[in-house]
Amino acid sequence: MEWKLCVPCLLGLERPIADELRRLDMNNVAAENGRVCFTGGARELARANVSLRVGERVLLELGCFEARSFDELFEGTRALPWESLLPKDAAFPVKGYSLNSALFSVSDCQKIIKKAIVERLKAAYGMEWFPETGALYQVQFSIMKDRVSLCLDTSGEGLHKRGYRPAHNAAPLKETMAAAMVLLSRWRGRDDFCDPFCGSGTIPIEAALIALNRAPSLNRSFSAMRWEGFSGRVWDEAKEEARAREYRGDYRIVGSDIDRKALSLAKENAERAGVADIVRFELADAVKFDRPTERGVIVTNPPYGERIGEKDEAEALYRAFGAAWRRTPNWQLYLLSSHTEFERCFGAPADKKRKLYNGMIKCDLFMYYKDRKA
Repeated sequence: MEWKLCVPCLLGLERPIADELRRLDMNNVAAENGRVCFTGGARELARANVSLRVGERVLLELGCFEARSFDELFEGTRALPWESLLPKDAAFPVKGYSLNSALFSVSDCQKIIKKAIVERLKAAYGMEWFPETGALYQVQFSIMKDRVSLCLDTSGEGLHKRGYRPAHNAAPLKETMAAAMVLLSRWRGRDDFCDPFCGSGTIPIEAALIALNRAPSLNRSFSAMRWEGFSGRVWDEAKEEARAREYRGDYRIVGSDIDRKALSLAKENAERAGVADIVRFELADAVKFDRPTERGVIVTNPPYGERIGEKDEAEALYRAFGAAWRRTPNWQLYLLSSHTEFERCFGAPADKKRKLYNGMIKCDLFMYYKDRKA
């Protein structure tokens, strides 16, 4: 059976995800605001979950319809074939959001959708009560400009949770955003790579996974693994196929920072990710950036100075790092910052900028890649 599958994402990342899906030979790939859609069955659903680097999760869309009243929401939901996927004991909580729509109360929408699904399943199974003791089938709804999309979340935890960074190991950058930055830099392992503000190592680790062409989610589980009709063999095949696409090479990937504790975490994360043998972490000050090779790519996420009192420190850091970078004329730079005056502080206008969102923070990816004189 073929479904419409959707990959929600932060605004600005639709194109990298669409490119990923096409490289995976998915069908009918179409980018929309905040998500990328494609079609496929259980095999494609599993392959996307295992291999996507940038998307937040993989959703299976049951249906889409217009609703400006609760009656329309109820009838539209009840008309969908929920019994084709939800077994009698399925746990099916409902969550979602509404934007620019007549139905703006999220809690009321949750109740209406839940009630409509129950009524549909009552008719399908001849039951009056559902225990919800089985596998989780998380229902997600979105209502945008009165158009309702109803989906099942096949991923469970977000795809940024690769498994190499412990839950308590907080970082300012999700793994999915780090991977997006590396992909947007078009670095694929040939040149030297450096993150001089590496913190706990997320960007260098994602760069290593990209260089190896290693699927990022080989070592985790997904909600749909426990669904009826989605055999373990489908997931095993998706992981075997992903492993067969890996390759090795001579990579020069460095992460550096002035924080010894962060570097210790970075090394532990690299071990868990299985890339400790190809990523080197060094104690170094970014404002004294000096690499032994004359050419390479820098992808980095320096402090933004979001908190009160930190803005001046961030601006001074940008000025000093800009001066250091200009002494290395053949190193391209891809730097993420939310600072509205970054280019002025850095001392050079970007060759190109791309708007991205790091969580809820509006940022720009500043790209410097033209030939320069030292």
